[in-house]
Amino acid sequence: MKTLLATALCALALVPVQASAQAQVELDTVGFFRARVLQTSSAGTTTVAGTDTVTAVQKVDAVVLEGPLAGASISFENDYTPLSTGDTFYARHTTHTLDSIDMWSVADPYRLPILGWLIVVFLVLVVLFGGLPGVRGFASLCGSIVLIFWLLIPGILGGYSPVLVSIGVASLIIIVGSYITHGFNKTTTAAVVGMIGTVLLTGALAYWAVSAAHLTGYAAEESIYLTFDTRGGIDLVGLLFGGIMIGLLGVLYDIAIGQAIATEELFRAGHTKDRSYVFRRALRIGREHIGALVNTLAIAYVGASLPLLLLVSNSATTSLAFTLNSELFATEIIRILIGSIGLVLAVPITTLIAVRMLDGTSGGTHTHSHTH
Repeated sequence: MKTLLATALCALALVPVQASAQAQVELDTVGFFRARVLQTSSAGTTTVAGTDTVTAVQKVDAVVLEGPLAGASISFENDYTPLSTGDTFYARHTTHTLDSIDMWSVADPYRLPILGWLIVVFLVLVVLFGGLPGVRGFASLCGSIVLIFWLLIPGILGGYSPVLVSIGVASLIIIVGSYITHGFNKTTTAAVVGMIGTVLLTGALAYWAVSAAHLTGYAAEESIYLTFDTRGGIDLVGLLFGGIMIGLLGVLYDIAIGQAIATEELFRAGHTKDRSYVFRRALRIGREHIGALVNTLAIAYVGASLPLLLLVSNSATTSLAFTLNSELFATEIIRILIGSIGLVLAVPITTLIAVRMLDGTSGGTHTHSHTH
């Protein structure tokens, strides 16, 4: 008892000291500013700390282009991304709080002009070859981006359930995007109902898969940073689920619209009013679509994860079973499988709804357009 009492008194006595020490600790000040390289020169090579990798070092003389230090000349050694005279880049300016020492380094090359030119080329091609449907598709894309940045991200950061927010925003993206691109008509409505139904079914499956696989959401490095930035206020498992659902919309949208239009065209041909016949014919079209898109979906994920695949393949210390079981790989595999399952389910669901909603469509001039 005396020992416990003495320990408690010592702990209480140390609290003010610890609090005072914590109050004196301040973070370094970090800022990012555009700068332009005036000249570079070789500064030899260095070995990356903790590895045996040798990298070249260059001395960079540059001028700051923006911020409170605009016009100031800076010099530092760079072993991150090689720069050339005239290059524009983002410089990281770190001021150490304790000794007020300034340090400069390369944060990233300046890429915004390239991104801007690619956007311009994309828009020109969309207008030139896509015509009005292409313009509507771009407007739909803008609407989706607005919903993501104005509803999805603020909702999750605001503490709402990522699962509910993701399903809600996904449904809004489906509704807004479909009607903007394809207009208000029965065919679009059939596709919208089919997509929402598929999202709900696939969402339930994704929720079960994430839970059953015991995924934590910490596989990606940015998730760890997000946890520290929000002091653990974000449900990373729910965020992982939300990412799977939003990623599903890309392929789901294409195949659902395609099935609805195929069903409409079969009815418009006017050879039969038999729903079962139209359903079978439309399903036949959907099977070919599935074969193409499932392969596309898997290859797209493999392409995005190529550096990771090379890293694991080059490692001789882990087995294939252990690699596939790791959360990093298991998460991507689940993404692929959930997306593919949703893709397959969208065909019969959308076709069945379209057959019931579009029965009786025949004759007249078809004004609905669809592009892949």
